[in-house]
Amino acid sequence: MFRSTLLCLLGALLLSAADAPKTAFDKPTLEAYVRHLYLLQPQLTITVGDPKPSQLPGFKEVRVRISQGVQSQEVPLYVSADGKKIVQGAFYDITTNPFKAEIDKLHTQFQPALGTAGAPVAIVVFSDMQCPHCKGEAEMLRKELVAAYPTQVRLYFKDFPLESLHPWAKAAAMAGRCVFQQNPDGFWPYHDWVFGHQEAITPQNLKDQVLGWAKDTKGIDSLKLAACIDSKSTAAEVEKEQEEGRALDIAGTPTMFINGRRIPQTIEWPSLKSIIDTEIEYQKTAKNAGDDCGCEVKLDIPGFPATPAPGSTPVKKK
Repeated sequence: MFRSTLLCLLGALLLSAADAPKTAFDKPTLEAYVRHLYLLQPQLTITVGDPKPSQLPGFKEVRVRISQGVQSQEVPLYVSADGKKIVQGAFYDITTNPFKAEIDKLHTQFQPALGTAGAPVAIVVFSDMQCPHCKGEAEMLRKELVAAYPTQVRLYFKDFPLESLHPWAKAAAMAGRCVFQQNPDGFWPYHDWVFGHQEAITPQNLKDQVLGWAKDTKGIDSLKLAACIDSKSTAAEVEKEQEEGRALDIAGTPTMFINGRRIPQTIEWPSLKSIIDTEIEYQKTAKNAGDDCGCEVKLDIPGFPATPAPGSTPVKKK
């Protein structure tokens, strides 16, 4: 009797599970649906994240990572509260900057920068010092940007070394951070030198090459630089930039953000200039982007004016 009852209960549970409505909040169900939707082959690994609150009313965000080896891509999906509907794509709030989500994730304080603080256009470039495409764009920016926009654009450099493709890129980024810590004004000569000598640099000779550059560069102590490189003390800084890039879904370099607008590939100067001119004009009335840095780092102590730390980007005053 007990056995029969148990079998009946088990059968009822199985029937109930079979009849349960499908929901996108069930990870295996969503994985199977996504595989079918995008024709994803079995060799691709699908990782479904946990649902998180989103700014789209009535929906939660679920990020799906598609990967093969070291290559991966994340797809944000928006799942309705009942788990029945999936929305893919971008949505905008007409009352705010359309790129506010990206702007909020871009942290520029204490980063190498060129141009005028507080400029109406802020450009943030995620770059890889071993990347040939990054070299071309870097040379274009250095040649054209400040000359054309001495007060209207602020350029920030962020490290995003692609370690699986470029074996010395992270080490070069770490050395660049050592230079920046020692002398912020020395970063851009280092930046130019690395990109200009890409073909001569190897993982084995990088340190010697960098120290050779430092000996001939004013304002850089090569002994201090060597100690910083050997200690790998700037590794955490570079890794933090990589994490920031991944949070922004950066899939390659160079990737540029112009007041939050993503440019996910190299861009020619005429096209970049056109975007900048449009943004300058737009910000005259919108005033919802630009270099959000304020004017100074200051403690409110009467009679004691504060002096910003060398190379720092001031914090916006409230």
